[in-house]
Amino acid sequence: MAVSRKYGTCFFEQYAQISLCALLGSEFECLVNRDRPDLQSEGSDAIGIEVTRAMEESRRAEQELLKDVAGITLAPEQEDETSDILEYGYAYGLRGGKYIGAKELPYWEMALPLRRILESKVQKVGNGFYGHFRKMGLYVFCKDQLSEMDVYGTMSYTIGLQKYLDNRFNRLYLADVDDLFVCNLDDGLRDSSRLCRYPISQEQRRAFYLEAVRKQLEV
Repeated sequence: MAVSRKYGTCFFEQYAQISLCALLGSEFECLVNRDRPDLQSEGSDAIGIEVTRAMEESRRAEQELLKDVAGITLAPEQEDETSDILEYGYAYGLRGGKYIGAKELPYWEMALPLRRILESKVQKVGNGFYGHFRKMGLYVFCKDQLSEMDVYGTMSYTIGLQKYLDNRFNRLYLADVDDLFVCNLDDGLRDSSRLCRYPISQEQRRAFYLEAVRKQLEV
């Protein structure tokens, strides 16, 4: 069955909602897939969540990201490829982009695709582009593996960007291959209480993926 043509922003939006429901609870079951923002509910307690991706801007990167969220890994005979990380310092693309080599890291830190996305999305939420919701979230699929230090840095940067805005994101959801990081961006919190980390197993990724594909086929 050929479903690749179905992969678009709707696929990622549906995958995001499925993962939020599974990992965080029923609060997200009422979200529907619309525009501005991508996921939203209705009523006085309305939630809005914009969904996006942070990665190299290429079709190949998108295909690799799809493999990651689907729980597809290398065959056992390819496991020794990870030794290239230590020997050469270049690793991007191994295991679907999960590993970053020592020589590649400065390049990706300079490229900062995630920073560009944050700047764009914060500007849009600030000028009312997404409308007004009681709780506004930004869900970002991240191609690269994130450490907690990376997440704290991203969270602090986002808080700084929207510090003086009346309209802002309350939550930042960063989803890499193995985890969903939930960042509370509201004022008056210590950094240590802002972040929750939810591990995502390969089996869960596969289940989320299949459910999102099923929903795509119903469209």
